[in-house]
Amino acid sequence: MMTKKISPDLIKELRDRTGIAMAKCKEALEKTGGDMELAIDHLRKTGLASAVKKEGREAKEGLIGIGETSEVYSLVEINSETDFVSQNEKFKQFLKDIASEAAAIRPSSIENFLKHKCKKDPTLTIDQYRALIVQSLGENIQIKRFLIVPKSRDISVGIYSHMGGKIVTVVEMAGGSGNEILARDIAMHVAAESPEYLSPADVPIAVKTREEEIAKSQIQGKPAPIVEKIVQGKLKSFYDLTCLLCQKYVKDNSIVIEQLLEREGKTTGKKFTIRRFARWRVGESF
Repeated sequence: MMTKKISPDLIKELRDRTGIAMAKCKEALEKTGGDMELAIDHLRKTGLASAVKKEGREAKEGLIGIGETSEVYSLVEINSETDFVSQNEKFKQFLKDIASEAAAIRPSSIENFLKHKCKKDPTLTIDQYRALIVQSLGENIQIKRFLIVPKSRDISVGIYSHMGGKIVTVVEMAGGSGNEILARDIAMHVAAESPEYLSPADVPIAVKTREEEIAKSQIQGKPAPIVEKIVQGKLKSFYDLTCLLCQKYVKDNSIVIEQLLEREGKTTGKKFTIRRFARWRVGESF
């Protein structure tokens, strides 16, 4: 196993993701050659860590902007080197312009997007406009990613921006337009609870197998039927933590999101389902 340097930053990242003491994090990293994921597994198998944050330390600053036309919404993340620059009014105007351009153009890729002419100034491409902002602000500014969300008569879209654009979530809810308040409430829940999957059916087999192995490693000397029952219970706990439909609703923890959809559907005479959701945090890997 190749050993990665166990730096203070690496230890802090493991601490941030697990909530475990720094000394134990350092020990876990040393035992696993500096491999973050193996260190997390080690801590979970020894019973020290249970809930683990998917996102680690954020390596980049910036903001996420929202654009809109009559047909689509757009989300765009733009990165800067420092938070100071991302709070500059020129940066914020650039973000607003680029989110608007993305909604209007609906590009197929970042590369394609950068080559398009700006609606704001047709003498410039998007990339040339970006270069002017780099010169003006004195930092490397990059358009990292975008998402186009179509509008439809049978869809309600909820978008929620948190921490001034540091975290942005979007929820596409089938069951008819006009129910954006409910969709936005669920988007707010997504911002708070960070689900990774929509439902247990969406959890990859490899992830499920990993969770089963970790659960079994924590159970010693019990009959196979009892082991299986305990493992299934731990899997359910994992689903309750990571699957949107299984999570307790942040505004009413007496129900889960699936029950919220059922309740609101009965009230309105509609059938609500979540088609997809996204949770973006500035600087995260994807």
